[in-house]
Amino acid sequence: MKYLDRLIFTVILVSLLGFSYVVTDTGESSYFTAENDEIKSDNSINTIPIITYEPIPDMLASWYGPGFHGRTTANGETYDQFDLSAAHKSLKFGTLLRVTNKSNGKSIIVRINDRGPYVGDRELDLSYGAARALGLIHPGVKRVEVEMVKITDSIEIFNSKMPF
Repeated sequence: MKYLDRLIFTVILVSLLGFSYVVTDTGESSYFTAENDEIKSDNSINTIPIITYEPIPDMLASWYGPGFHGRTTANGETYDQFDLSAAHKSLKFGTLLRVTNKSNGKSIIVRINDRGPYVGDRELDLSYGAARALGLIHPGVKRVEVEMVKITDSIEIFNSKMPF
């Protein structure tokens, strides 16, 4: 796996599981889960999602930002041009897409939270932050590779204290 893919996987994993690593007063490490506010010892079983990518046809992407920053998106959120989000005419709100700029190999995951674009034959409107991360600010419009992010299953991992 490329470094960026591992980083994206880690960010998604942490956001989906909602936990952070903490150290107790006794010096033992444990996991704190946000869902139920309880601390699990290292000798517990955690469920890890399995993430796959389903290729969909390449899309002509553009970006939008300053004129819409702070306004309400089609799904009711406040638009933040620095978030990694996107607009699409028909994909379900909350859909995660891995978008890749084929000319430089940069790849990010965006979340659909708005409708559009409604200019020409463009199919995907990226937030300013997403376009910047992909290197699409200039030229502004570019064909990108798109994959739908799917959480297909999960596996259980047993956390045990290692003797070393």
